[in-house]
Amino acid sequence: MLNKILIANRGEIAVRIIRACRELNIRTVAIYSEGDKDALHTQMADEAICVGGPLSKDSYLNMANILSACVLTGCEGIHPGFGFLSENPKFAKICKECNIKFIGPDFEVIELMGDKARAREIMKSANIPVIPGYEGDINSIEHGLEIANTIGYPLMIKAAAGGGGKGIRIVYNAEEFKHNYEAAKLESKACFGEDKLYIEKYIQNPRHIEFQILADEQGNVIHLGERECSLQRNNQKVLEEAPSCFLDDKLRKEMGEVAVRAAKAVNYKNAGTIEFLVDDNGKFYFMEMNTRIQVEHPITEMITNIDIVKEQLKIASNQKLEITQDDVKIQGHAIECRINAEDPNNNFRPCPGVISELYVPSGLGVRVDSAIYCGYEIPPYYDSMIGKLITYGDNRENAIIKMKRALDEFAIGGVTTNIDFQYEILEHEDFVNGNYTTSFIDEKLVNYNA
Repeated sequence: MLNKILIANRGEIAVRIIRACRELNIRTVAIYSEGDKDALHTQMADEAICVGGPLSKDSYLNMANILSACVLTGCEGIHPGFGFLSENPKFAKICKECNIKFIGPDFEVIELMGDKARAREIMKSANIPVIPGYEGDINSIEHGLEIANTIGYPLMIKAAAGGGGKGIRIVYNAEEFKHNYEAAKLESKACFGEDKLYIEKYIQNPRHIEFQILADEQGNVIHLGERECSLQRNNQKVLEEAPSCFLDDKLRKEMGEVAVRAAKAVNYKNAGTIEFLVDDNGKFYFMEMNTRIQVEHPITEMITNIDIVKEQLKIASNQKLEITQDDVKIQGHAIECRINAEDPNNNFRPCPGVISELYVPSGLGVRVDSAIYCGYEIPPYYDSMIGKLITYGDNRENAIIKMKRALDEFAIGGVTTNIDFQYEILEHEDFVNGNYTTSFIDEKLVNYNA
């Protein structure tokens, strides 16, 4: 087992990793920016070291400073969490060259799956169903229009190096294509440093369903069931649940087997996620692979009783998976609400500030993953998510009831949050009946500027 690791992240995921490490007797070093000097993860870790200024580029994206901190503190490995450098192949490669264990897949796989167009090509060659589209180089707008006419409208223009909902444009006709093509290129360049695009058929009103993968370094791969991630705003997930109420046992088994096959096709190692779009006829298509721990991993942990972060650490320590596919038992139902410091009534504007009061819900089947505390100042430099509220019940109805109770109890003073917005989702008849797709928030919650 690794003895000491550095956590190259912040907020609730850093706290989550520290807790797993403590239970495995692994010592931890927290990095922090000047804007995070009072953050909870710096107080919980065995050691903490500042790696730069408050802006992400000066600290949490500063590879040289992070690697120097790792060497200086004698860490054997780095856990990148999610976001920041978690899917940066250059960083993973440098870790390997410095004999530092990157707690995630090999850098070659990160690079491969990070290029969404190449990922599609590989999955097609492995007989994994993919959305109809074009993965080759698009030389010009005119070339793109030719491809679009062949695929047919509506379609999506997407950044090949994309993620997090950036660099995506939906196009319904040729007139819209030119403007959206240029806009996607500019956004891709700004967000990812390159402007390569690909085009795929737009599946209207699909389900977004992902399968959690665990793969050890001996070639064993299993899945831990699916998560329903269709409740989104601007391609960003808002609320997730597991299992999906849309899949039947036959489709669940088929998709799970395909997810494992997809992971094996790229010799995947550690925890990862295969994401699918599913149409209303139950036909599913590979969308992308996330080569890291996911924000929404706790709901899978709740229904499988498997600690995914601990499994990551064991795999990184070259331990063989002790769990087989037959050992994975899906029981009950779990829901996660992302709690953000934002104002849903003002176009979801981020709302940093000082937390003046805090009451966190608890009780049987209630879990809160967060790094906030009373008196904590939410900095303006990072993502607005300040916590995740997770509930578990023996069925979906009970999980919903428990979530509503927990949201009622959750009190955060001093800043505006999306707690009431989450409650409104849970109250909606279509959500209660499981009748929703990725367009739910835009179409059903029209009082918000979604």
